[in-house]
Amino acid sequence: MQSAVEHSNQTVFIREVCPRDGFQNISLWIDTEDKKRIITSLLQSGIRSIEATSFVSPKAIPQMRDATEIATFTLEKAKSKGIDVVALVPNLKGMELAYAAGIREVNYVVSVSEAHNKANINRTPQQSLQELKNIVQQYPDVSIHLVLATVFGCPFSGETPFESIKALISSAVQECGIKAVTLCDTIGVANPAQVRSILAGLISAYPQICFTLHLHNTHGMALANIMVALDCGVRHFETAAGGLGGCPFAPGAAGNSATEDLVNMLQRMGFKTDIDLPVLLSAVKLIDELIPNSVSSQLSRARTYQEFDFFPMKEC
Repeated sequence: MQSAVEHSNQTVFIREVCPRDGFQNISLWIDTEDKKRIITSLLQSGIRSIEATSFVSPKAIPQMRDATEIATFTLEKAKSKGIDVVALVPNLKGMELAYAAGIREVNYVVSVSEAHNKANINRTPQQSLQELKNIVQQYPDVSIHLVLATVFGCPFSGETPFESIKALISSAVQECGIKAVTLCDTIGVANPAQVRSILAGLISAYPQICFTLHLHNTHGMALANIMVALDCGVRHFETAAGGLGGCPFAPGAAGNSATEDLVNMLQRMGFKTDIDLPVLLSAVKLIDELIPNSVSSQLSRARTYQEFDFFPMKEC
């Protein structure tokens, strides 16, 4: 297997998920206008895809109660830049609301763990897949990514059996025609050996699937896990500016892998991201100002980005 360094000059695709996964676990209400300011700043950084919000019950996740306004705003702002705008939906009702807001690309989330899926959306994984089948049939013009939560471990049932992961993907491919799958380390317990084992098995079994990795940094291993994923050939990742994030239904989950930390690592290795790191860091600074004590990335702790200039770095 080739090393990541030997893949230099290849492009890595990063979807920014701060406005959804980053904000959802913050208990204090973030003013909608502040969300718009942050989104506008992120859109200026060169990102090519952003998960703007989620269409879920406001009783379950109050922070997302302005989903329609945020979605329409982001779509309008992103249109001239050619940036893909994605929303997360857990069911048909969420899809209906997202579609009405103009969304044509969604992340449809299902937990591999039955216990977590019931805690999250009050149904079994099999029931969620049946709902996905209905969505695919009713919305043929929508691009759907299957997002599998708790792939690497569940806060309620522990380690997730590999065969359970395969069974869900097989059903989604055969019954729903799914071509893109996001693998989520919902509580940040994945380790590099586990990531390599799971990715190798899935990529071998489903060579037609585009796999994306979504990692949380609870145990500080997110970047190490990404290195292994790069080594396995994965080129799609979801990260959150500032390292914001967490799941209301996953006790103990910490923030996401920080976009700026990943971009910094990738660009120094020679990978292309199309993201302007100083502009991204300006967006992170704005997040820190508007949502105090929320930013946790390594790069944000440096005095200035310029102090890293003595390291060689290729242009993005």
